Amino acid sequence: MLSIRDIPQIKLASTKLSQASRVIPRAVRFNCWLGGNGASYDGTQILKSAVATRILLVRHGLSSFNIEGRIQGREDASVLSAPGEEQARQLGSALREISIDAVWCSPLQRAQRTAQLLLEAQGQGDTLPITSTNKLLEIDLSPWFGLTRSQLADQHPEGHRLWKEAPHRLELKQQDGRNYSPVEELHQQAQEFWQELQQHHPPESDHTVLVVAHNGILRCLLLAALGLPANNFNRYRINNCSLSVLNLRPGAQVQIESLNTVSHLDDPLPPRSSGPRVLLVRHGETNWNREGRFQGQIDIPLNERGKAQADATAGFLQDVTLNRAYTSSMARPRQTAEAILSAQSQPVPLTSCVGLVEIAHGEWEGCLEEEIRAGWPNLLTAWQCNPHTVEMPGGETIQQVWDRSIKSWQAIVAGLGNSETGLVVAHDAVNKTILCHLLGLSPADIWAVKQGNGGVSVIDYGPDGKGEPVVAGLNLTSHLGGVLDCTAAGAL
Repeated sequence: MLSIRDIPQIKLASTKLSQASRVIPRAVRFNCWLGGNGASYDGTQILKSAVATRILLVRHGLSSFNIEGRIQGREDASVLSAPGEEQARQLGSALREISIDAVWCSPLQRAQRTAQLLLEAQGQGDTLPITSTNKLLEIDLSPWFGLTRSQLADQHPEGHRLWKEAPHRLELKQQDGRNYSPVEELHQQAQEFWQELQQHHPPESDHTVLVVAHNGILRCLLLAALGLPANNFNRYRINNCSLSVLNLRPGAQVQIESLNTVSHLDDPLPPRSSGPRVLLVRHGETNWNREGRFQGQIDIPLNERGKAQADATAGFLQDVTLNRAYTSSMARPRQTAEAILSAQSQPVPLTSCVGLVEIAHGEWEGCLEEEIRAGWPNLLTAWQCNPHTVEMPGGETIQQVWDRSIKSWQAIVAGLGNSETGLVVAHDAVNKTILCHLLGLSPADIWAVKQGNGGVSVIDYGPDGKGEPVVAGLNLTSHLGGVLDCTAAGAL
């Protein structure tokens, strides 16, 4: 097993800035900039790329069966609880500045009620019809319907074990005697809906589409969008009334903008599991991010906006007890990490790791995209379409970054106790390789994951760091001015 000694270390220090000298805002609004066109936007405005369909995935609010800890599946006995109704209104309020073009919803009453209340609070409840479809029904667990988790473990121990460890291998028996695989069938159902959704809302339509459904089907929908098999079912967490955002671009290119945002509810982060938790953060903005320059391993510090983003991230995480912190050895992530740790009530050791430094862009470093296109047009096109095939002149490949960043990540996780939370602050490419690894993707898929400056991702592990890691949140940026990511596009 890797240990923390396997990480190249530059320094180890207890970082504790004066609490009295810093005021960390709970929420900060920023001017938002889309790299490449020089346009400026206020943080209260919602940005869309020139051609892209945005898909807002929402799980229904807390239901009566959720409160009782009972299995509900696709049966329609469970209703939206009073706390669940309030969750739907809270999310609707958070989405007020977004114009929604279409709504798709499960026909089950807990999802229908969530959609209705959300749209009323959002302001389009009287004008926007809700399209119901059986393709958004929840997973079929009818043989277990109504059981509590403890009853399931007692009455069906093997099925309970498979559900927790390998749900894609689970088989159940219907009342008519038919054996079926609930997760595999749900995965097929999600693939069919994903194809239908793209037909109704292609990227060229430039739509914002709301999808309200359930935990299992939304996880399978993410797998369908990313082209992943059903054995990745447990890699994602979808909490009640959480928001996840997908961007669909021409050529069926899918990007996860965010996953499982719950900051519009009572707590900024999803509830944790029984093992270690790691918070993965991208550094704040630099002038080169704003200008759209490839910065790579040139040590560009945070600009004023980047420092404000770091302070906002510190405010977002100030009630989260951090036990250990790790950063790339470069200035911009170290400055971000120090700002975050300054809001902690106790000193937190900060370790700098060479394995977490940004990808080396070689001769491209310091260049704008148009300058690179003038000198290396074919190589730039390959980088944008097939990044795993490219070694930049005098630089690195994504596979090289993948190997060193995953090695560092695994050593960090191995050094955390079950009750501990670690902070890792790094860079766009480094964070993308780590997240792709955790999501079951490959080095070819780095464009499928968005990392905004100051964005927070949440990864949970089982006891002693064992078992399959769960991405409980990805690119959470609500502390930077709204539920959608409006940080600088920059360059990678």
